[in-house]
Amino acid sequence: MVDFQLDDEYQELSDTVREFADEVVAPVSQRHDEEHSFPYEIVAQMGDLGLFGLPFPEEYGGMGGDYFALALALEQLGRVDQSVAITLEAGVSLGAMPVYRFGTKKQKETWLPDLAAGRSLAGFGLTEPEAGSDAGGTKTYARLQDSAEGREWVINGAKEFITNSGTDITKFVTVTAVTGTEQRDDGTARKEISTIIVPSGTPGFRAERPYNKVGWNASDTHPLSFKDARVPEENLLGVRGRGYANFLSILDEGRIAIAALATGAAQGCVDLSVKYAKERSAFGTAIGKYQAIQFKIARMKARAHTARLAYYDAAARMLAGKPFKTEAAIAKMVAGEAAMDNARDATQVFGGYGFINEFTVARHYRDSKILEVGEGTTEVQLMLIARELGL
Repeated sequence: MVDFQLDDEYQELSDTVREFADEVVAPVSQRHDEEHSFPYEIVAQMGDLGLFGLPFPEEYGGMGGDYFALALALEQLGRVDQSVAITLEAGVSLGAMPVYRFGTKKQKETWLPDLAAGRSLAGFGLTEPEAGSDAGGTKTYARLQDSAEGREWVINGAKEFITNSGTDITKFVTVTAVTGTEQRDDGTARKEISTIIVPSGTPGFRAERPYNKVGWNASDTHPLSFKDARVPEENLLGVRGRGYANFLSILDEGRIAIAALATGAAQGCVDLSVKYAKERSAFGTAIGKYQAIQFKIARMKARAHTARLAYYDAAARMLAGKPFKTEAAIAKMVAGEAAMDNARDATQVFGGYGFINEFTVARHYRDSKILEVGEGTTEVQLMLIARELGL
C-alpha cells in the first residue's frame, strides 16, 4: 500500500522548521509586512539552518537532501509568512537550481556555495511586460560582440515581477534572452532563446523601484532593465538555444515547491480558524459550537489535506525519476486554490477582525491570490492537464 507518513528524517526536518516558523518568523512577520521591509535577519537564520542548501549536494555547500525536503520546509514557513516562504522558494528553485541543473563546473563552484548557505540570493528573469504566460514571446535580446575583454553578450530589454532581484545580497539574475534564430524542419524560423547570468552591479543592468504589491510585502520584487549590459561569453547558462526549454523544466519542479507553500498557507488558515472558533463567543456560545462554522472549517481542512496529498504525489514521482509534469500542475492548481479559498473562509470566520491587517488571516487573504497566478496561472495548469489528456 502507499504510505504517506513521513519517515523520521523528514518528520524531524518538518518539526524543526515548524518550530522556527512559530518562534522566530511569526513574531516579526507583521512588522515586515507593514514596513514592506525585507527580512534579512530571517534569511540569515534560514541559511544557518541549512534551508537554502536542502536539495544540493555537500560538495557545493548543500545539505545533501532532496526537493521534497525543501517542500516540507516551505509548507511550514507558508503557514505563518508567505513572504519568507517565497524568498526561500525563489532563492532555491529559481535562483540556485538553474545553476545546479545546467551550469558548468566553474559556474557551480563560483555561485552555489553562497546561494546554498543563504549568504546570497539570485533571481530568474523570465517574465516581460508583454510575455507572461506566453514566455516564448521574449523580446529581451543578447548579441555576441568582440571587445578588448574578449567576446561579450550585450543585453537589451526588460523583465517584470522578478523575485529576489534587488536585495543587498542579490548576486546575479539569470535572464532569458533571444540570442538568434533557429530553422524549423518546415523551413520557418523561430527565436533561439538562451539563458545568461548577469551579476548585480553590471553596468547597464538595473533593478528598478520595487512594486507596491497587494501582498507578499516582505518579499523583494522588481522590474529589471537592461541597456547594453555586457557580460562575458562564458556567462551563458546551459546550451545556447536551450534556455526556454530548460526553464520550463525548472518551472515543473518549482510548481511542487509553490504547491507546498500554498498548502502551508491553507493549513495556517485552518489552524488559526480552529483556535479562534474555540475562543470567540457569540450569543453566549463559542462560535465553534455552531454547525455553520464547524462545516466551514471542516471544508478548509479537507482542502489543505487534498493539497498536501497532491504535492506529496508529485514530489514522489519526481524523486523516483518518473514523469511528473501533469501531477505538478495539478498540485500547483489545487493548492493555490485551496490557499485562496481557505483565506477567504478564514476571514469570514474572524468576521471584522479578519479585515484587520494585524491578524494573520488578513495577510493570508492578501498574499494568497498570487498563488493562483505566479509561476504559472491556474489557466496554464489547466492547459497542461488538458494537453496531457490529448485535448
